[in-house]
Amino acid sequence: MNKIFPQGNVNGSAAPGSKALPGGEAGCSLLCCSRRGACLSAFVLLLLATLAALITLVTFLGLPARMPGAVPQSLPSFLVAHCGNPATWIYSDQRCDGTNNCGDCSDELSPVAECPPCGTGWWRCPSTFFRYCDCIPRSLCRDHVQHCSDWSDEYSCPGP
Repeated sequence: MNKIFPQGNVNGSAAPGSKALPGGEAGCSLLCCSRRGACLSAFVLLLLATLAALITLVTFLGLPARMPGAVPQSLPSFLVAHCGNPATWIYSDQRCDGTNNCGDCSDELSPVAECPPCGTGWWRCPSTFFRYCDCIPRSLCRDHVQHCSDWSDEYSCPGP
């Protein structure tokens, strides 16, 4: 049984009046593959490799570590706050925010930081969490979990 090829004859040569395209197939583009599944797989692998490379670049070239380390010379001094340990620093807007950014609470407590007392959304107590120093968010009060070493967040704190 003879097969009919719309753009060529049985020998693989182009029919009169038609153009032979790269790849030997009629209607094939310059990037044509002999097996479409192989082309699709190669394209997907290339796309995934590019995505992985971008994620790796963002991971390695991200923002510089803020602590410990020397203060970058390119930052103006008003943007930097020093911690109790002179080798560590934070950005100024992280001081007195209720969170232990320095790791030793020096960004929240005197003598390094002169922070006002706990605000209306906070409860003053000796915190059991490393994240907080001497105030915890009132949203943590009366949640049946100890956040203050004296349990005042469960028994004395009026709640949010």
